[in-house]
Amino acid sequence: MKVYCKNTKTYVDALGGEKVIDMLPRLGQALTFEPICALVNNKVEDLCFPIYAPKQIEFIGKDNPNGRRVYVRSLCMMLYKAVEEVIPGVTLRIEHSMSNGNYCRLLKGEEVVKADQKIVDQLLEHLENLMHSDIPFRRKERLTKDTIEIFRKQGLTAKVTLLETLHELYTTYYRLGNLADSYYGPLAPTTGFIKDFDLRPYKDGFLLFAYSRQETDEILRNNPPQEKMYKAFTDQLMFNKVIQVKNVGELNVAVKSRRTAELINVAEAMHDKLLGRISDDIARRRKDGSAGIVMIAGPSSSGKTTSAKRLAIQLMTNLIVPKMISLDDYFVDREITPRDETGDYDYESIYALDLDRLNSDLTRLLNGEEINLPTYSFELGKRVERPKPLRLDKNDVLLIEGIHGLNPELTRSINADKVYKVYVSALTTLKIDNHNWISTSDNRLLRRIVRDNKYRHTSALDTIRRWHSVRRGEEKWIFPFSENADATFNSSLIFELGVMKPYAEPVLRDVPRDLPEYAEAFRLLRLLSYFDPIPADQIPTTSLLREFLGGSSFRY
Repeated sequence: MKVYCKNTKTYVDALGGEKVIDMLPRLGQALTFEPICALVNNKVEDLCFPIYAPKQIEFIGKDNPNGRRVYVRSLCMMLYKAVEEVIPGVTLRIEHSMSNGNYCRLLKGEEVVKADQKIVDQLLEHLENLMHSDIPFRRKERLTKDTIEIFRKQGLTAKVTLLETLHELYTTYYRLGNLADSYYGPLAPTTGFIKDFDLRPYKDGFLLFAYSRQETDEILRNNPPQEKMYKAFTDQLMFNKVIQVKNVGELNVAVKSRRTAELINVAEAMHDKLLGRISDDIARRRKDGSAGIVMIAGPSSSGKTTSAKRLAIQLMTNLIVPKMISLDDYFVDREITPRDETGDYDYESIYALDLDRLNSDLTRLLNGEEINLPTYSFELGKRVERPKPLRLDKNDVLLIEGIHGLNPELTRSINADKVYKVYVSALTTLKIDNHNWISTSDNRLLRRIVRDNKYRHTSALDTIRRWHSVRRGEEKWIFPFSENADATFNSSLIFELGVMKPYAEPVLRDVPRDLPEYAEAFRLLRLLSYFDPIPADQIPTTSLLREFLGGSSFRY
């Protein structure tokens, strides 16, 4: 039969039952990179995927986002094997992403085993031995009841709990030597494909990097571990432990036990408490004559708008009157807007804003003067002047929400003590299991898909297509400044993916299968498949999640 190779735009002869990797020699020198996986009919599959019918195949390297995920997952299974063989009886828990790597802990029961330099060096040496041994990752598919027993014997209790709540007849998992594990997506063919990695001690655990030592050194020079981000993650992990929902399996058990109302109430109360603490801190600084301006910044779909509105309520309980302005009204005229590398207008750039006018207005407001706020017409692509007077009185504070709020260039003419900065992001700490985490960017992408479809009539296809550009802007204009924040607000909610599931699934299913974006839609659908649905009618109208689902008591 014929298989179409998208890389070479040619048809390749194939025999029924052949693996995808077996076709590589027939491409000769046409493929200029080492593939780690393939898109088969726009679904990510491992290179050992068997072909029994004509398919479209696109080979993918580790520099592609899908290939990168395969690379990292394979490295994680190697790390699991290294931990099992170097420190028997200790559990590996991959907590969350940090500094372009993953923060990991070793536990005995629930007690943390500190990963000192000696342990890290032993694990790193074992990873290198596994790489040189070129051991295959063998894909298996068994009855779920049999897979559960395999995982139970290995002490993988989080996987057991999840599988017991899913009620699937068959489960796919991988074997590396005598060790079994399951991952949220395919793995590489062998450990020999995973050549670049590094481990660095951090706090009571360590950071896992899917890069060479030299690359890791460069990453840590440019992006050292973020202490404030680490604290926000750690606080949320402690909260998860208190409410006894650390992973998706435990969340599903809570849903089946009708504990969702309790979880929702406690999680929403935690948001109120965090925003209350930020408000109290602002009030204390105002007594010292500072913090006249509060900046609220964060990446796309982090919930900045609702966070700003709920913070405004908390400020009023401290007898502070919040007055809001929008950075969108400070856009420069379209013809002088910066352009990105593709030649399109770059509205994500800080230089798309009239910084001189903004700083002048802020200075005058802090001096007690009255200004006239500008109004930007997106239809005309330029600023129009209308009567919008604003003055800050004694008990007033200026609340400004926008992606550049943490960038010192935004308020370059204002004394730093006059500006209080809040970083908002959905720092997801709920894990699928101890070796599979939920990406914070996936959480935000699902929020955006649901919101864009509901309020902007935008398809999931279009949102997925634009996401790469959004993420590129975040990497350039937001994440480098997150440690400038005076406070970090974690906008994630432990229950939110269960609530969003019924909203997101039908929209994702509309992504056509013959387009490359289908791979991302399929991946997100698979993520949502792990969750039991949670009815949205239990979500309060003041919840941050209402910004994306609708039904909020706030006006947007």
